[in-house]
Amino acid sequence: MSNHNMMEQEEIFSKVLRAGRRTYFFDVRATKAEDYYLTITESKKFTNDDGSFHYKKHKIYLYKEDFAEFREILIEMTDFIINEKGDEVISERHQKDFKKEYDTEASAPADSGDSSTESFTDVDFDDI
Repeated sequence: MSNHNMMEQEEIFSKVLRAGRRTYFFDVRATKAEDYYLTITESKKFTNDDGSFHYKKHKIYLYKEDFAEFREILIEMTDFIINEKGDEVISERHQKDFKKEYDTEASAPADSGDSSTESFTDVDFDDI
């Protein structure tokens, strides 16, 4: 095993956040110079047709020189989302009666003068 891989596996401090199919790992690690940095790993579980499963992982490396700006932007973005949409989760997965805007528009009765709802002919390019 290379020296880099050994350093990658050494965790100084760790926290885990389980969120449905996703799990977030927050790990403090040490550089070769023994300074600390943060890795954030998102692991998402996928189930195969045969019942077996696999994980897809995405990792962010965050170094101390970027902490202040990262924190400011993260707070700004999360505050924006909460201020615009509130903290209630709105999604198909979390709400059984959730309707997408285009679903409700498609099921709404059409005005007789609305040309956007005219019928169309499906063309197979093999016919051309």
